[in-house]
Amino acid sequence: MTAKQPLTYKDAGVDIDAGDDLVEHIKPLASSTNRPGVLGGVGGFGGLFEIDLARWPQPVLVAGTDGVGTKLKLAIELDHYDTIGIDLVAMCANDVLVQGAEPLFFLDYYASGRLSVATATAVIRGIAEGCRQAGAALLGGETAELPGMYAGKDFDLAGFCVGIVNRDQIIDGTGIEPGDVILGLASSGPHSNGYSLIRRVLEVSRTPLASAWDGGTLGAALLAPTRIYVRSLLALLAACPVRGLAHITGGGLPGNVVRVLPPTVDAVLHKTAWQRPAVFNWLQTEGNVPEDDLLRTFNCGIGMTVIVRAADADRARHLLEQSGESVTVIGDVTAGTGRVELRG
Repeated sequence: MTAKQPLTYKDAGVDIDAGDDLVEHIKPLASSTNRPGVLGGVGGFGGLFEIDLARWPQPVLVAGTDGVGTKLKLAIELDHYDTIGIDLVAMCANDVLVQGAEPLFFLDYYASGRLSVATATAVIRGIAEGCRQAGAALLGGETAELPGMYAGKDFDLAGFCVGIVNRDQIIDGTGIEPGDVILGLASSGPHSNGYSLIRRVLEVSRTPLASAWDGGTLGAALLAPTRIYVRSLLALLAACPVRGLAHITGGGLPGNVVRVLPPTVDAVLHKTAWQRPAVFNWLQTEGNVPEDDLLRTFNCGIGMTVIVRAADADRARHLLEQSGESVTVIGDVTAGTGRVELRG
C-alpha cells in the first residue's frame, strides 16, 4: 500500500501561525482604546468589563450589532483598508448612542478565505481608531480563516457594541410633542448604507473610481468613513434635555426618524433646509435614481437627527456646533399619527 501524504491544517488553507501573528499586531491597537472598567487584555476566551455602579446606579445595558455591507467591495477594489474599521464601529456605536447610552466596549468579527496579516491589521487599526472616537474599549473579537467561503481578497466584517445608560435617562421618544424642533447633524457622505446601489451606478455610468472629485478622487469620497457622533451627543445630553435621537442609516430620513416617534405626532422635514452634498446629486443624476428611492436609500447629507423642545433648540445647536458638528434645523413636530412627511 502507498502511504498517504500527511495533511496539515495549513494544507487545508488555515494558517494558525498567521493568526497568532495577527494577535500580536492587535494587542497594542486594542490597549490604545482602554478605558476605566476594562479588566485584562486581548487574547483571553472572553473580554472582561466592570461596571461603575456609583456612576450608573440604575444600569441598563444597550447592545447593537452591524456590518458595513458592500462598502467593503470598494475598499477591496481600491486596496484601502484603514477607514473601513471606523465605519464598523460607527454603525454600531451610533445605534447604541441614540438610546442615550454611552458606548463601553466593542468586539469585532473578521472572516476571510486566506488571512492577510497586513490587511487585517489595517482593518483593525481602523476599528481601534473608531473605538477611540467613540470612547469604547476594543475588548476582543474573532478572526476566522474560512477557505472555500471567500474568494481571493474578499473578507467580511461584523461588529458588536455594548453601551450603558441609567434607566431614568433612556431616550425612547415617548416625550416628543407637537412644537418640538428637529435638528439635523451633517453626515460625512453616504456613510455605510446604499453601497449596492452606489456600485450599480458606478457600473452603469462607467465612472472610474480614480475620477477627480473635490480635490481628491471619487473613490476616496465614497470611502469617507462614517461620522461618529458619540462625543458630541454625550456632551449635549449632559447639558441639555433631548427628547429623541435617530441615526440615519438604511431607510434614510423617512425610515429612521419614524422609529422614534410616538403614535400621536408626525415629523415634518423640509428638504430645502439643508444643502444636499454633491455626491448624492451625482448618484441621482448618473443612476437616474428616483427622488423617493434616493431618500429611502441614503442619508442625503444628514447622519443624525436630534429632537428637542423649541425652547432648547438654539442652546442645543450651539452646544453641538461647539463640539464640531454642522447643525441645521430641518423640521418640526406636529400632531399626527406617527408618520414622517418630507416637504420641499
